[in-house]
Amino acid sequence: MQDNATEVTAAGIARLAGVGRAAVSNWRRRHPDFPKPVGGTETSPSFALAEVEAWLREQGKLAEVPLRERVWQQLTGHPEGPAVALVHVGCVLLLVQERPTVWLDIDAGSDERLAARLPGVLDGVIAARFGCEPVNTADSVNTGTPVHTPSGPQLLPSVPLLRGAVELAGELGARQTFEFLVGRYLDAHSRQYTPTPTELAGLMAELVGPARTVLDPACGTGALLRAVEARPDQALYAQDSDPDLVALTALRLALHTRAAVRGAVGDTLRGEAFPELRADAVLCHPPFNERNWGHDELAYDARWEYGFPARNESELAWVQHALARLADGGTAVLLMPPAAASRRSGRRIRADLLRRGALRAVLALPVGAAPPYNLPLHLWVLRRPDRTPVAPEVLLVDTGAFAGEARGGPDWQAVRDAALDTWRTFARDGKLAERPGLARSVPVIELLDDDVDLAPARHLPPPAAADGVEQLAAVRDDLAATLRLTTGLTPPPAVPAPPARWPLTTIGELARGGALLLRTGGMSGTPGSTVGTTHARVPVLTDHDVLAGSPPSGTLPESDEEAVLTEPGDVVVPVLGGGSVARVVDETTAGAALGRNLVLLRPDATALDAWFLAGFLRGTANNRQASSYASTATRLDVRRLQLPRLPLDEQRRYGARFRALDEFEQALRQAGRLGEQLLRGMYDGLTDGTVEPH
Repeated sequence: MQDNATEVTAAGIARLAGVGRAAVSNWRRRHPDFPKPVGGTETSPSFALAEVEAWLREQGKLAEVPLRERVWQQLTGHPEGPAVALVHVGCVLLLVQERPTVWLDIDAGSDERLAARLPGVLDGVIAARFGCEPVNTADSVNTGTPVHTPSGPQLLPSVPLLRGAVELAGELGARQTFEFLVGRYLDAHSRQYTPTPTELAGLMAELVGPARTVLDPACGTGALLRAVEARPDQALYAQDSDPDLVALTALRLALHTRAAVRGAVGDTLRGEAFPELRADAVLCHPPFNERNWGHDELAYDARWEYGFPARNESELAWVQHALARLADGGTAVLLMPPAAASRRSGRRIRADLLRRGALRAVLALPVGAAPPYNLPLHLWVLRRPDRTPVAPEVLLVDTGAFAGEARGGPDWQAVRDAALDTWRTFARDGKLAERPGLARSVPVIELLDDDVDLAPARHLPPPAAADGVEQLAAVRDDLAATLRLTTGLTPPPAVPAPPARWPLTTIGELARGGALLLRTGGMSGTPGSTVGTTHARVPVLTDHDVLAGSPPSGTLPESDEEAVLTEPGDVVVPVLGGGSVARVVDETTAGAALGRNLVLLRPDATALDAWFLAGFLRGTANNRQASSYASTATRLDVRRLQLPRLPLDEQRRYGARFRALDEFEQALRQAGRLGEQLLRGMYDGLTDGTVEPH
């Protein structure tokens, strides 16, 4: 049953119909029967989802709201907010996964009957899964239980959402459904949370290796604990100051693994929830640059074995907290800002960590590995010293050379291979043969100077000069060949012609007539052209890739929502930024998932030539008339883009010319990239003495 109380914003309506927000504004102005606002504000009204769905269907703009979209709109329109709704959904999905027959038994009947019966059955599942006595939030405050059983009155507004989520779980699975909803929620609130990228979480988990008990004292959205390798009798401990994040993390873990899950809400440094825990491993992405971390009230805390952290050294407080919660010989990996390796206020603590063998490695990551993306963050690998002799060397690794040139981030496979190979060799042998420009095991005594600077780049020898000169020679040869190619591809002189007066049509009209298929990016599914993240790992074509003419550089988000896959001959158009850009998908790009802020047009080859379509979509005047303008951005309404009505043979004649222009453009871009690479290498070689100034 559709929930008439669920509200949807104009942005949500645009997403349901696959159009821009400007189109929704036009509908409101031009159609007197468009649903009236039922909430929100004058500048940002909200509408009843059921009324909007009915209107869209009557207008022929929507055959049926996809189930996943309806569930998402119900969640975002929940009267208590999406975070509360997510917890309710997670509890019920856990029930469906653990005891499916129980749900089938209580689902029959009215919403009121279901809401009244749910708390009783959820109590048992929550107690069994999280190792705690059931607690009802209507009568109790949080005492450390990660997930509380909602009461019947609290659940009643969620019942339509819960039924829809269970129905969606029948298609995707309980875990995949929850991951889809959590992924969308985190994406919609990206400014509110600091995520740990999936690739980085996986690397950190591999650095600690297999572990039976694992703690994340600043769990956030749970990415680090979800990356831990599963093993028998495993226990995962999570703490965070945000109650919503703790509950979501606990539910994600319970749906993801059979490990025992323990979670608690609270400020970890001021009030740690697991003071008696001695874990095999600690993974942590702590908050950076926190001055209000408890410096004044924690001066005599027993955790400061290596020195009392300064007020501006909150990260070193987290380092010592992690060491205090480790068993002897246990391993901790923390994501750290680069300043923590060199700030003078922390040099005494760094020195003691080195002297006592607690700090085993510092790995510098490439720029763009994690927020803040403009900094080359570090990974610190620590071990709780046991009775073995203190190691005389520490490993320093710099993977900065593997930074990506696009917004897709670093070359994670190269980062992973370099980090794990060097760390495992060092952990086994206690030392590492020098690898110029990449890694070195440094005697501790060499680092114990006045600064105790642990930044890897300052202690590594530069790459071998011969290799650098040979690489520059190869780049120069490639540049020369590309410039010759560019000269050959230069278009012939333009021949003037009188202004054309073609009959025009729009992309929207072509889509309605079946001449092309239109799909929006952002993981929205289409039968026959989608892939679930649980079935394959595919690259994502981002809007930046389309604008730069580069290969797919993005990665699929953590949600298990299905992605639209590109095929040869598709035309991809960015909708933000105001540029006149369209890209025809070739064999090398085909199979990539369509990223956000992109629209895919799949022309019927018997009616439309792909290069003809892409070329006319790039017209400046065409883009201007189809764009809407806000105070900070320009958005393209692809459905309003115009195309001349020409016979297929004439389309192909134009298409061949547009294709030749595209080849010329790609050659120019490649020449620019090679030129920049050659310049950078020559400057570096001249300044470090590896290139003669001839």
